[in-house]
Amino acid sequence: MSSQHRRRITALLKLSGAPELDPSAVEAAFVHESASSEGAGPSNQRLEFFGDAILGFLTSRWLWSRYPDAGEGELSRRRASIVSGDACAQSARRLYLGDIVRLGVGMQQDGGASNTSVLADVFEAYIGALYLATDVERVARFLETHHFAHADHADAAESDAKTALQEFTQARFSVAPIYFERAEGPPHDRRFTSQVRIADEIVGEGIGASKKAAQQSAAAMALAYLRNRHPEPEPPESPPPSPPPEGRVIALRPSRNRTKAP
Repeated sequence: MSSQHRRRITALLKLSGAPELDPSAVEAAFVHESASSEGAGPSNQRLEFFGDAILGFLTSRWLWSRYPDAGEGELSRRRASIVSGDACAQSARRLYLGDIVRLGVGMQQDGGASNTSVLADVFEAYIGALYLATDVERVARFLETHHFAHADHADAAESDAKTALQEFTQARFSVAPIYFERAEGPPHDRRFTSQVRIADEIVGEGIGASKKAAQQSAAAMALAYLRNRHPEPEPPESPPPSPPPEGRVIALRPSRNRTKAP
């Protein structure tokens, strides 16, 4: 590890509330697969997988406390916005993780340090590494300070197609959508294709620079297709008001009590 690389990780650990850690404790989070293939050591893919799960759990816990009156749908939309690739990449940029990540030669020449997918993966890998080196509450405080406060937007979650598709299919068909992905191209120019299926039918397909982006694109296509094929039922028309009952109104005169003379 170079002295400059070590100084950058040390500064990040101070921001994370873990100044006592040696930089080597989290260094593996910053080894991209392109660098790993050139002999830089194991890639950060396993840590990214683990960090993604930690981020999802802590996001759900934070939202549960912050929005005590929110329903399941709103909480799901907010969580999807906070854990999205774009939100993670934005936090990675604020923390200058692009200056720390180790890339292969080709990936570095193609500007991989500013790639949204690369930055999102590094952010999640760092969360996983920080959890393993400290504890869950330390990670929670780090996320609350450097991620949740920036990524939680009330209206941003409305554009989450994956959550909207899941709510639609569960309400209409009592099933959840299933996604299948494939990746093409070299590590520095990877493209993902995602297909979403309901039962055995492919209802949408999308392409993106990351797996999450491809899934969102596929979900948006599927949602438009299913809403067109299964429109919302028209509410029943209210019957016309019944006419008033026919009949005559009889006016009655008040009777007078007359006493006959004996």
